[in-house]
Amino acid sequence: MPTLHQLSAGFRLGDAISNECVAIRDVCAAHGLASEIWSPVPNVWEPDRHLTRDVEGLPAAVRPDDVALLHLSIGSRCNEIFPALPCRKAILYHNVTPAFYFERLDPDKASVLAEGRRQVAALKDAAEVVWADSAFNAAELRELGFRDPKVFPIVLGASLGGGATDDVLYPMLVDPPFANLLFVGRLVPNKRHDRLLQIFAAYQKHVRQDSRLVVVGGSGGMEMYKALLMGTARELGLRNVLFAEFVDDLKLRSCYASASAFVCASDHEGFCVPLLEAMAWHIPVFANAAGAVPETLDGAGVLFSPSAPPEAVAETIGRVLGDPALRATVVKRQDERLARFFARDPWPDIRSLFA
Repeated sequence: MPTLHQLSAGFRLGDAISNECVAIRDVCAAHGLASEIWSPVPNVWEPDRHLTRDVEGLPAAVRPDDVALLHLSIGSRCNEIFPALPCRKAILYHNVTPAFYFERLDPDKASVLAEGRRQVAALKDAAEVVWADSAFNAAELRELGFRDPKVFPIVLGASLGGGATDDVLYPMLVDPPFANLLFVGRLVPNKRHDRLLQIFAAYQKHVRQDSRLVVVGGSGGMEMYKALLMGTARELGLRNVLFAEFVDDLKLRSCYASASAFVCASDHEGFCVPLLEAMAWHIPVFANAAGAVPETLDGAGVLFSPSAPPEAVAETIGRVLGDPALRATVVKRQDERLARFFARDPWPDIRSLFA
């Protein structure tokens, strides 16, 4: 029986690409197709290593009737191994963050991203099938010389929204009953946490004093950026700002279950899975209309212009949260968007890789 070999630059459950690897593997299993996940061992979180195999062993394991699917997102050993694999090959592009966001804060990270972009361009003729998880990302591939990339939206597990919460964190977030503004995403400059803090400052000062900002996302390698953000929060005189770092499922569900609004100020997103997660929790979403965000929301949520003053965004959040009918309308459109997303069956596209 043929196998779908998925190559990922790293692996940690909770990360969007890692979660998609598992979701695709589960879709394959449901249809009787084997799928393996391959990553460089140093880039796999220790507790999750049983879910992956060392990518260095892939060339010896692959067979001519197999398919190799490269999750392309950053410079990686996977990108070097992929072109010579003796089987049919496909690429799924998740975007490489532009290096300029990191040049001042972390030149080494900027170099890795620049190399990643060069590796993406070098792979333009390496695969028979080229997918991107958004039209925004497909446009990037065309600019890099890829021929006819198709959109293959992210595959998610069906367990979004609901579930058990953390016994310690959840009570802390709901008592006292503040308005909790939530954002989920790595602490990196393109996510524009600095602007998020400005929006929250305007919200706490002009809209609702009893409010809290909850920021979920790992800061590994970006400790200087986190320190700058914490300094900005102090300068703005903010109260009740929680930087929660990378959290387990119970804590993440606690953050969503207690949130009044999800606020994304990011400048550059190739898809942004947390937008869908927030919609699954029936949380009104407010997001910067940049990158793939308008495409991901697809008419749902509340978009604001990249040039919108923080005060205007804060006022809009306040109006929606303060008007039950308006809030219900926003959530209803989000529910409809989520239903459209999950109505799609990814299996026909996966099966076509073996045609």
